[in-house]
Amino acid sequence: MLVLGFISPLATLPQLYKLYFSHSEHAAGLSLTTWTLYTVISLLWCCYGIYHRNATIWAGYALGALMYFLMVVGIVLHS
Repeated sequence: MLVLGFISPLATLPQLYKLYFSHSEHAAGLSLTTWTLYTVISLLWCCYGIYHRNATIWAGYALGALMYFLMVVGIVLHS
């Protein structure tokens, strides 16, 4: 199950690639609010997983929070 927790955050990699390397001029079309909410929600789930000592939850959501935070940073830098 731990492997499955990494699939969703890794699905963000193509979006990160476009934002940072190939289509950074389109960053203004991305929603800062949405990606910020994804980051906050992932951090809350990560805390929940740590509290309940469930690596399947916290590991996947920690990676998600990192990916989503990188999206937020990219949107701010390239907008």
